[in-house]
Amino acid sequence: MLLPSLIFIITLILIITQPFKLQIGTIAIVGAIISLVIGTVNIADVFTVTSIVWDATLAFIGIIILSMVLDTIGFFEWCAIKMAKLSGGDGHLMFVYSLLLGSFVSALFANDGAALILTPILLAKMKILKLNTKTIVAFLLAGGFISDSASLPFVFSNLTNIVTANYFHIGFVEYLSNMFIPFIVSVIISIVILWLVLKNDIPKKVDVTLLKNPDDVLKSKPLFYLSWIFLALLLMAYFIGDNYHLPISLFALGGALLFLVIASSMKAIHPWLILKTAPWQIVWFSIGLYIVVYGLKNGGLTDYLSVVLQNLSNQNDLMAILGTGFISAILSAIMNNMPTVMIMDIALADIPNQALAYANIIGCNLGPKMTPFGSLATLLWLHVLASKGVKIGFWEYSKFGLLVTPPILFVVLVSLWIFI
Repeated sequence: MLLPSLIFIITLILIITQPFKLQIGTIAIVGAIISLVIGTVNIADVFTVTSIVWDATLAFIGIIILSMVLDTIGFFEWCAIKMAKLSGGDGHLMFVYSLLLGSFVSALFANDGAALILTPILLAKMKILKLNTKTIVAFLLAGGFISDSASLPFVFSNLTNIVTANYFHIGFVEYLSNMFIPFIVSVIISIVILWLVLKNDIPKKVDVTLLKNPDDVLKSKPLFYLSWIFLALLLMAYFIGDNYHLPISLFALGGALLFLVIASSMKAIHPWLILKTAPWQIVWFSIGLYIVVYGLKNGGLTDYLSVVLQNLSNQNDLMAILGTGFISAILSAIMNNMPTVMIMDIALADIPNQALAYANIIGCNLGPKMTPFGSLATLLWLHVLASKGVKIGFWEYSKFGLLVTPPILFVVLVSLWIFI
C-alpha cells in the first residue's frame, strides 16, 4: 500500500503544480508507466482502466469541442449579455441570473466547459460594467462553485457522472430520472447560500447600458439560431441512444464533429484551429491517472473503503447516503475527484444499493469545491483567472469552499434520499 500511495501522491502533486510547464496528461502517463514498471499495476489492469474511462474521456472531448465552436460564433457571449440586460441593472438579480446561466452551461456543456468558456466571458463583461474587485471576485467565486454543483442532471454533465454511470450500467434516462430533482435542489440551495454569503459584495445597481447589444456579438446569426435546434436534436439523440444502449461518446463526440463540419461549411470557424486547441491532454490524463489509482486498489485501499461503506449500508438509507456522499466529498477535496470517483465506484461494486452510486457522484461533484485542487474544473478555472490577471489565493478559496460546500452537500444528499 505504501508504494502505490507514494506514486499517487507524487503524481497528484505534479499534476497540481505542473512544474517546467509539463502538461497534466504527460505527468499522468509518466505516473502510469512508473506504476507499470514497479509492478503496482499490470498490463491487464491497463486494459481494465481503459475500458472504464474511454467513453467518458471521448465524450468530454466532444463536449469541449462543441463548446469551443459555440464560443467562437458568440453563443455564450450572447447568453451572458442577454442575462445582464434581463436583470435591468439590478445587481442582485444579475447575480442570480449569472448563476442560472452557469447552471445551464454546466448541465449541457459539462463543468469543465463552464470553467473554460464562460468564466473569461463573464470576467470581461464585469470589467466593462466597471465593477470593483470585491464584486468581481464574488461573482467569480459563485460562478466557479455553480459550475460543479450544477453538473448533476445528465450523464455527460461531468466526467465523474459518465465514469460512474458506465461502471454501474446506468442508462441515460435512468440517470436523469434519479438525478433531476437533486440537480434542481442543488441549483436552488447553491444560489441561496452563495447569495447569503456574498450579498454584501454585490452592488444594488449596475449600468447595463455599457454592454453591447447581444446580437452584435454574433459572428453568424443563421448558425446561432441553428445551434439551438441542433442542441435540442442532440439531446433527443441521447434519449434515443439510451434505448439501444449506445455509448454516450457516440453522440457527444459525433455531434460535436458534425456541428464542427456545419460551422465550417458556413465559414463561421476555422475547424483545424478548434481541433488543434481542443484539450487532448485530457485523454492521457484520464487513462494515466486512473492507472495510478488502480495501483491503490491493488494495494488494498478499496477493500478498506468497502468495509466502511458496507457498514454504512447496513444502517438506514439516509445514513448510508449521507455517509457515502461525505466520504466521497472529503476524499475529493484531499486527493481530487477524478481518482476518488473510481476508488469509490470500485469499493461500492459489491454493495447492492444503487443510491450510493448517486451519492458518490454528488459527493465527487460538490466536495471538490472545498479546496482549489479538488477538481480539474477548479484547476482550469483558477488557471483561466490567473491568465486574466485575477489571482485567488489558496486560503481565500478554501475558506469560501469550506463555508458553503458542507450545507449544500447535506441538503442535496437529503433530496436524493427523499426522491430516489
